[in-house]
Amino acid sequence: MNQFHRIGVVGLGTMGGGIAQVFAMSGRDVVAVEADRTRAEAGVAAIDAFLDGGVARGKVSGEEKRAALARITTVTSPGDLAGVDLVVESVTENLEVKREVLAAAALAVGDETPIVTNTSALSVTELAALLPNPARVAGLHFFNPAPVMRTVEVVRALQTDQGLVDRLVALVNSLDGKQPVVVKDRPGFLVNALLLPYLNDVIQEYDEGLATAEDIDLALKLGLGYRSGPLEMLDMIGLDVHLHATENAYAATSDDRYAPPPLLRQMVAAGRLGTKNGKGFRAGEKRTR
Repeated sequence: MNQFHRIGVVGLGTMGGGIAQVFAMSGRDVVAVEADRTRAEAGVAAIDAFLDGGVARGKVSGEEKRAALARITTVTSPGDLAGVDLVVESVTENLEVKREVLAAAALAVGDETPIVTNTSALSVTELAALLPNPARVAGLHFFNPAPVMRTVEVVRALQTDQGLVDRLVALVNSLDGKQPVVVKDRPGFLVNALLLPYLNDVIQEYDEGLATAEDIDLALKLGLGYRSGPLEMLDMIGLDVHLHATENAYAATSDDRYAPPPLLRQMVAAGRLGTKNGKGFRAGEKRTR
């Protein structure tokens, strides 16, 4: 079975860069598309830094790092995707942007090359409908950080050919430490369909003064064995990202479980976006007892 030897990755941001790294570490050649050379160089620099951390921890050898970086070629035109075996789109969660990117990729690779999207909030079925031969379109949803998180959701759109699903499952199984889960196309797929309401409930309980942010996280970690608390997780994900995901899920389902809590909207409006881009729930918090 074709394991996709040359893979195009569109977008070298946090998710796209992590996905490119995963494929390169698996021995595959990667053609990474970014809007300009500056963004392409920044994406490769981020991969380099991530791999440096692996080398420092003894998880990656220096030779493995050099070989992986050598397998990544950066380009600034979707036209350079011609000849890849698979296209993985990982640009911003905006329908119009994805529409433009996917159309350009489809034009470059023709009607038979599989195209997958790493969207976590948009309908894969709707994206597939925009392209010629939608049977070759699916979702391949990695979690952040892609090199670390083990689960990859293989998302079957209404149009997706079963043969492509099988090939994507085999691809994920060939990636070190990764486990595929096949899911149907629905808002949030599987993991986020369960996670988004949970995080919304935690935000609401925090807003109502049930406990401090630190104690909420401590209780969930110790009581349920989670590696990180829900508010720590929100700070890492980005409150604006969570707001966008919940808005999309609520618009698609009209399910009140996905309705963004008022405090979430207020914090995003105030620029409290999380530990990377501004103070979130836990940034700078100190224990008082």
